[in-house]
Amino acid sequence: MSQKEQQSRKDYKKNKNKKTDKPRKKRGLGLWIKRLFLTLAALVTLGIVFGASLFVYYAASAPDITEEDLVGTFSSELLDKDGEVFYTIGAETRNFASPEDIPDVMVNAVIAIEDQRFESHFGIDPIGIARAAAGFVTNRGQIVGGGSTVTQQLVKLSVFSTAREDQTLERKAQEAWLAVQLERQLSKEQIMTMYLNRINLGGNVYGVATASEHYFGKPASELEIHEAALFAGMAQAPNRFNPHVNPDLAERRRNVVINAMYSEGMISEQERSQAVNTPVTEGLVELSQDEQNDLVFDSFVTQVRDEIREQTGLDLSTAGLTVETNLDMAAQQRVFDVLNSGEYVDFINEDIQAAVSLVEADTGKIRALGGGRNQDGLRERNRATEQQTTGSTIKPLTTYGPAIEFLQYSTYHQIVDEEYTAPGTDWTPRNFDRAFRGQMSLRDALVESRNIPAVRIMNEDLDTNDIDNFLGGLGIDSAELNSTSNTILPQNAINGEMTPLEMAGAYAAFANGGNFTEPYAVSRVITHDGQEIDLTPETNQAMSDYTAYMITDVLKGVPENNSSTLGIPGLTQAGKTGTTNFSAEDHEAHNIPSHGVPDSWYVGYTPTYSLSVWTGFNRTGDGYLTLNDGTRLLPRHIYREIMAYVSEGLDNSGWTRPSSVREVQVENGSDPAKLPGPNTPSGSIVSELFVAGTEPTEQSTSYGEELSVPSGLSADYDDEADELTITWNAYTLENEDEEVTYNLTVGGQSTSLSGTEATISEPPSGSLTITLSVSAFGNTSPEASITLTIPERDSDEPEDDENEDEDETEEEADNEPEVNEDETEDEPEEEPAEQDQETNNDQPAESPDDSSDDNTNEPEVDEPEPEPELDEESTDDQNEEEEAEGGD
Repeated sequence: MSQKEQQSRKDYKKNKNKKTDKPRKKRGLGLWIKRLFLTLAALVTLGIVFGASLFVYYAASAPDITEEDLVGTFSSELLDKDGEVFYTIGAETRNFASPEDIPDVMVNAVIAIEDQRFESHFGIDPIGIARAAAGFVTNRGQIVGGGSTVTQQLVKLSVFSTAREDQTLERKAQEAWLAVQLERQLSKEQIMTMYLNRINLGGNVYGVATASEHYFGKPASELEIHEAALFAGMAQAPNRFNPHVNPDLAERRRNVVINAMYSEGMISEQERSQAVNTPVTEGLVELSQDEQNDLVFDSFVTQVRDEIREQTGLDLSTAGLTVETNLDMAAQQRVFDVLNSGEYVDFINEDIQAAVSLVEADTGKIRALGGGRNQDGLRERNRATEQQTTGSTIKPLTTYGPAIEFLQYSTYHQIVDEEYTAPGTDWTPRNFDRAFRGQMSLRDALVESRNIPAVRIMNEDLDTNDIDNFLGGLGIDSAELNSTSNTILPQNAINGEMTPLEMAGAYAAFANGGNFTEPYAVSRVITHDGQEIDLTPETNQAMSDYTAYMITDVLKGVPENNSSTLGIPGLTQAGKTGTTNFSAEDHEAHNIPSHGVPDSWYVGYTPTYSLSVWTGFNRTGDGYLTLNDGTRLLPRHIYREIMAYVSEGLDNSGWTRPSSVREVQVENGSDPAKLPGPNTPSGSIVSELFVAGTEPTEQSTSYGEELSVPSGLSADYDDEADELTITWNAYTLENEDEEVTYNLTVGGQSTSLSGTEATISEPPSGSLTITLSVSAFGNTSPEASITLTIPERDSDEPEDDENEDEDETEEEADNEPEVNEDETEDEPEEEPAEQDQETNNDQPAESPDDSSDDNTNEPEVDEPEPEPELDEESTDDQNEEEEAEGGD
C-alpha cells in the first residue's frame, strides 16, 4: 500500500471517528429530554388519574339535592327558655323574586364579580378548579381561593355549610359534581334566580327582593346600577359590607363591582362614572321597628348561629330548625337597655363600647348577651365573644386559683410586695399606686389587686403545666392568652386575652363549687324531619371545692370594699375588677394622659349567676377611660344594674363552706401562720381559710407566753406596829427582756408595783380582801386572792372635851393608812407634837431604810373610816419617766 493510500486510510478513520462521535452526543441529550418528558407526562397522567379517582370518590358521597333545598322553603324558629318563639328566620321572612322581577343590571353585576363565564360553562369552571387545587396544596387541605361558579355557590348555600373551616377539597369536589348535575336539570335563568333569592345580604336579610325593600324601600325591579352592584358585592361578606354598618367598606366593594361591570362591557363609561360617584348611603332607609326590635337579641342569635354551625354543620337560615335556646328574654331586654338607652348608665362618650355575658352558674346556660352599643344593623360584631385584654380579672385564673388548687395555699399565705423583676426577663411590674405594701396576705393581695404578689406566685411558685391544666379545665386555651405567643408568659399573672363569655363561664365555676360547664346558648335542635340533637355540654369538676370556696370568700371582699359602686342590698356576691394600660407609644401617638386606660372590666357572681362586663373602644386612639370622668367605673355600674335586676326575688343564702376548708384564727403578721398566743391582742387576730389538714397548730409567742396566777401571796399583820406586810413570789417570764408589773388591791384600793412586797401602816380594822395579778405583754393574769381580819384597836379618850372634835378629825386624817415598799413609813404632815407622840407610842423607831425621800402619800382625807393608802417606793421617778416618754 502506497504512502498516499495509507494517509488516506488514516484520514478516513479520523474523519469517521469524528462523524460517529458527534451523533452520539446528540442522541444522549435527546434521550435525556425524552425521558424527562415521558416522566412528566406519566406524573401528569398519574395526577389526573388520581385526581379523577379522588373526584369520583368524593362525588359518590355527595348528598342529594332537592328543589326544596334550592328554594329554601324551610324556616327556623328560635324558642326562649320558656318555650316562646322569639325569632324566625328563613322562608317566612323572605320575599321571593321571579325572573321577571330581577333586572338585567342585577344579573350582570353578579356575573361580573362572581362568574364571568356563567353563560358558557357547564356548572364548573376548570380555571377555578385549578386555583382551588393549588390552594389545597399550599394551604394544607383548606380551600382559601375563589373559583366557584354561581351554580356551585347555589349548591353550597343549599346543602353545605358556608363556614370557612368546611371549605375542603372534598366539599369542592362534591359542589362541582352537584353543580354539573344541576346544570343538566335547570336553565341558567332558573339557577341565577334561585341564587339571587338565597344569598344573605346582611343580618336577617335574604334575597335581593327582601334586600331592595330593606335597604332602599323599593322592589328589586327598580334597582339601579350602583344599588345592584352593592348587593352583588355584599354576597362575599354580607355584614362586613353592610352600608348601615360599614359605609366606607361597602362603597369600596361596590365600586369594585361597578368597575368589573365596565371591564366586561356591561355598562358605559358614563354609567360607570355616575355609579361610582353616587354615595353608598344615598337612598338608604332607616331600620324598621321590627328590625330595631331584633337588635335586642341580635348578639344572642349570633351565638346561636355559631353553635349550631360548629356542632351540627347546619345553616340556621336554611335548615328549617326548631331551636330550644337558653335565652331569658327579660334579662336580655335589660342588658340591651342598660347598654343603649342611657336610662341606667351615663356613658358620656358615644365611642365607648361594651360587652356583657350573663351565665347561669350551675348549668352554664347563657341567659343574655350584649355584643355592643349603638348597633346600626343585625349581625354586626359580637364583642361578648371577641377576645379583649383582661387586666387583673385574670389573676384568680392564672395565679391564685392554681396556687390554692395545687399548692394548697391558704387565704392567709404571706407574700412580700416589693420591687421585683420576673425571672429570666427584664420586666419589672408595678402596682397601680406605684407603691409597695411589704409582707401581706394572699387575701389582701387579691382584694387590693396588687400586681407584684401575683407575679411572684405565678413565676416563682407555680408550675406552668399546672396553670395550663387549670385553665383547660375552665375551657380556656392557654395558647390563645397572648396574641404574640402560644405559651403562658410571665405577664399572664396580671393580664391576657379572653372573651367576656369565657370570663363569665370561668367565674361561674367558682360560684358552683368548682364545677364547670362550657357556656352554651342552645340546649336542643329539632330538624324539619323530627330528628332531635341534644347540644347540652357535660359538667366537669374543674377544681377542688376548697379552691372554689376560698377564692369566692376572698373575692367577696371586692364588692364589700366598693359598696358605693357594687353594693346590692341583701345580695351575697363576689367579683374582681380589672383595667389595662396603654403602651408608652400609644400615649404619645394619641395624646393620651397618664391616667387614661383602654379597657375596664368587672366580673362578678352570685350563687345563681356569673356576669362579666367589659368596656373599651373598637380601636386604639378612639378614646380612653379615666377615674376623673367616671368612665373607668362603668363596668361596675353596668354590672350592678343587671345583676340587681336578674337577682330580684331569688334565694340568696350564700355559699356553704365545704368540709375540705377550715376557718382558723391566726395571729396577723406571723409567717408561717401561727395560732394566736394567750397574749395576742384581739386587733392582731384574723380569721382565714385553710385547706383541711394544712391549718396551723403552733401557737405564737410573739406577744409572750400565757400569764398564770401569781403564787406565794401572803399577808402578816403586826398588831404592835399596826402594820400589814404583804409578800408574794417573783413572777418569771420566758422572755427575760419583758418587765412584769404586779397589780395589788387591798380593800378595794389598787396600785401597781414592781417589787414583791408591800407594807400598809394602820390598815383598817375588820375583814380585808387582798388580790394580786401580774401584767406583761399588754395582758393581765388571773388574780390570786386572800382574806384576813384586822382586829379592833383600843383608843384613848381625849382630856379636853372642847378639843375632842378637832382632835378626832386630825387624828383620823393622820391615821390614813399608807402603803410602803420595803417597810417604809412616811412622816405625817403638820401634826401637833402631842398627837404625834400619842399616835406613835406603839410604833418602833425608824430604821435607816425608812428615811426615803420619795413621799407618795395621798392627800389627807377626812373620812369616818379611812381606806388604806397604797404606796410604792420610787413611784414619783416612774411617773416622771412616763411623762418624758409621752412627750406631746
